[in-house]
Amino acid sequence: MHVSCGGVTLGQWVTMAILCFVNLINYMDRYTIAGVLDDIKTAFDIDDDKAGLLQTAFVVSYMVFAPIFGYLGDRYNRKYIMAGGVLMWSLTTLAGSYMNSYGSFILFRLFVGIGEASYSTIAPTIISDMFVKEKRSHMLALFYFAIPIGSGLGYIVGAHMASSLGSWHWALRLTPALGIASVLLILCLLEEPVRGESEGTRVEASHNTWWEDLKLLFTNKSFMLSTAGFTCVAFVTGALAFFGPSFLILGFKLIPGDDSAKEDVSFKFGVVAMLSGLIGVPLGPFLSQLLRSRYSRIDPLICAAGLIISAPICFFAILSPTTNKTLCYALIFTAELFLNLNWSIVADILLYVVPPSRRSSAEAYQILFSHALGDASSPFLIGLVSNNLKKILNPDSFTIPTNTSVPVTSSDVVDFHSMQYALFITCFIEVLGGLFFLLNAIYIRRDKEEAEKEASCDALPEPTHFIANDPREK
Repeated sequence: MHVSCGGVTLGQWVTMAILCFVNLINYMDRYTIAGVLDDIKTAFDIDDDKAGLLQTAFVVSYMVFAPIFGYLGDRYNRKYIMAGGVLMWSLTTLAGSYMNSYGSFILFRLFVGIGEASYSTIAPTIISDMFVKEKRSHMLALFYFAIPIGSGLGYIVGAHMASSLGSWHWALRLTPALGIASVLLILCLLEEPVRGESEGTRVEASHNTWWEDLKLLFTNKSFMLSTAGFTCVAFVTGALAFFGPSFLILGFKLIPGDDSAKEDVSFKFGVVAMLSGLIGVPLGPFLSQLLRSRYSRIDPLICAAGLIISAPICFFAILSPTTNKTLCYALIFTAELFLNLNWSIVADILLYVVPPSRRSSAEAYQILFSHALGDASSPFLIGLVSNNLKKILNPDSFTIPTNTSVPVTSSDVVDFHSMQYALFITCFIEVLGGLFFLLNAIYIRRDKEEAEKEASCDALPEPTHFIANDPREK
């Protein structure tokens, strides 16, 4: 396990492969519901707001329990915490697939969020303790590479399983099997690195109280501003990912001569999401490393540019579903490509502005705030705005297409435009996120230097002679 390839040991490669695999199935599970959302709405007889609440309920429990797992991750063995969490979300996802009422189904989505919180708070800190500088950026890019691919596979696999086996319930039964397999991989093969090892130090588990950690993190301007910017990314990603396929189905239905099947839209949306991630996620750290020698503040500037450029493209993408499908998919791809520049860079920012002894807690609080105000609230908020717009929009103010392949009613037109107007909110949120990252650029150098100084002070001393007790074992 210590054979080196490219300066990375076999054990480290195995650990990275396991972490990426779990991240992949994590996001597959998260967005499988979006691929069969229309079927779920029909089965439970619910509107857009209750459909959005399914994702909101999952993310609420996810964010509430993240600080608990962050606290534990800074103090106890991270491998066993992750294994327990992955096992929990696998079993509760499987159990939820057998529920036939809205209340019981949403209850199990809450339990799924608890399990996933354990993994997401801890995995990036393991990568941080194994790698440093350029290698860390590369490995984080690889890790977050799994997010758009997993999300895209969630749409594709969910729609395909549902159509092939005749029920949307089957869409939720693949990832639990993969999750249980990943638990065995974590327990048997994953390495647990020493905290701070990649920086050339060996840092003790945190002995601070919860309140002391919280005060130190809240006074870290780079951490707070990057978290605010990432919250905007999460808001936009959550809204577009959850309502994207169903919104396109509504829009494409209004194009004359269109006969797209629902699963065809979910499949294409998933492919677009994956392709934008395949390019966008590694492009962010590539640009960062290319320009970092010239511009020390380049990381938050790339994040800001990605969001601000994505905003107008996203606006036109939301306008286009009733005009041209190819143009619509191209605009979605471009908007998501620039949005995906943020993922690994934001994770890297957190890891170098926060000392090793508080990184799991920092990950947890970033998850808490980004999801509380981001993708926990955006599906429900967008669905709520859409439902209220349906009540006030006048059907007579819209032209109803008459030469479509399927009959179109005034209700169909109102449904599309109400969701369209609600999704325009995401464009303003992207601009706001860009402003947060621009402010972050002001403080990034100072906070990075302070984190490095604190990490060196926290390092345990080496023994001075052979018979001395090793102070690192205290």
